[in-house]
Amino acid sequence: MGMYKYVRILWKQPKDKLGEVWRDRLIKWRKEPATIRISKPTRIDKARAIGYKAKQGIIVVRQRLKRGGRMRPTIKSGRRPKHRRRLKVLHKNYQQIAEERANRLFPNCEVLNSYYVAKDGIYIWYEVILVDTSHPTVKADKNLKWICEKQHKGRAYRGLTSAGRKSRGLRKKGKGSEKTRPSRRSNKRKI
Repeated sequence: MGMYKYVRILWKQPKDKLGEVWRDRLIKWRKEPATIRISKPTRIDKARAIGYKAKQGIIVVRQRLKRGGRMRPTIKSGRRPKHRRRLKVLHKNYQQIAEERANRLFPNCEVLNSYYVAKDGIYIWYEVILVDTSHPTVKADKNLKWICEKQHKGRAYRGLTSAGRKSRGLRKKGKGSEKTRPSRRSNKRKI
């Protein structure tokens, strides 16, 4: 077995396998800002699998999110029937929101991909791989230069990353997924 296979096994149950190190890491991360740039990925096996390379123009950001639902402001007076509930339904997963927030702090970069790192009772952490689209090293890389093209601008906000496509229901295809394309909303619309 190679090194990455052992790392992958370790990350299946990090709380049990890492013990005190895991606990100290979560305590430290809670005190850090919500979005923080890190020098190298925490899960090197996962990062490499989804496109990370240790070269200039590629950065890794750890993004913290609060777990749980979202609520709209309290309805003070009358409520019309269309304004159903106070609970705000986003139709987005945590990972997609993490990518958007990380991208907002690094506007010169595009989101390549992201992966789950940890969670506790209050927070959930993801690491987002960002690519500087104007960097000459990225433009010269045959596997990364596609992200520099104009049609990939703002891909995190348009649901074009892996996490975004998953929440849009585009992981499925063929029989059973007739109503997911071109999108769930446009498929429902009456012409």
